[in-house]
Amino acid sequence: MGKPIEQDIPSLAPRCYPRLLRAFASTCLRLLGWKLKGSFPNEKQLLIVIAPHSSAWDALYGLLIKIALGVDIRFLAKHEAFWFPLGVLLKGLGAIPIDRRAAHGVVGETVAGFRNNPNAWFLLAPEGTRKAVTKWKSGFWHIARQAKVPVCAMYIHYPEKCFGVIEGTFAMTADMEGDIARIRAALAPYQGKLRGV
Repeated sequence: MGKPIEQDIPSLAPRCYPRLLRAFASTCLRLLGWKLKGSFPNEKQLLIVIAPHSSAWDALYGLLIKIALGVDIRFLAKHEAFWFPLGVLLKGLGAIPIDRRAAHGVVGETVAGFRNNPNAWFLLAPEGTRKAVTKWKSGFWHIARQAKVPVCAMYIHYPEKCFGVIEGTFAMTADMEGDIARIRAALAPYQGKLRGV
């Protein structure tokens, strides 16, 4: 079995995590059989959308990938998960608590995060829930437009035990429905633990 992380990290990516922690995460991924396919674009600022997100296990495997990569990817997580001591750990791993009932607040906070940090990558699940949905939340589209950042699409594919990066980036245009449909179509072939996109 090959290494779970074989990609070169883009030079502009925000870096973090000491070598020993990265090696530990990489070993865990190898033992669990998970890997990363594809390569991230070389961008200082990036909004990563990931789907299908259908299981709480996605977070564990995703965190191991993020740590093994050594890339500082901030991610949005529901505020209910931030109870002590889990909240301290989550914040240390890059989680940002959000109240999903205040959609405009989430957009504004994330846009401010990009504006206040010239080297920032954020990740979110546009489905907004682990349940099957027919329509994605549009917050990521508003964030990308307002912050003027490219969007990178990532998938979770349980049949192959992998996370993957779709090549290139998506620029958000004035056509919100069309932009969302393009990203959904790119992620449609992939299957989460409990469902597809």
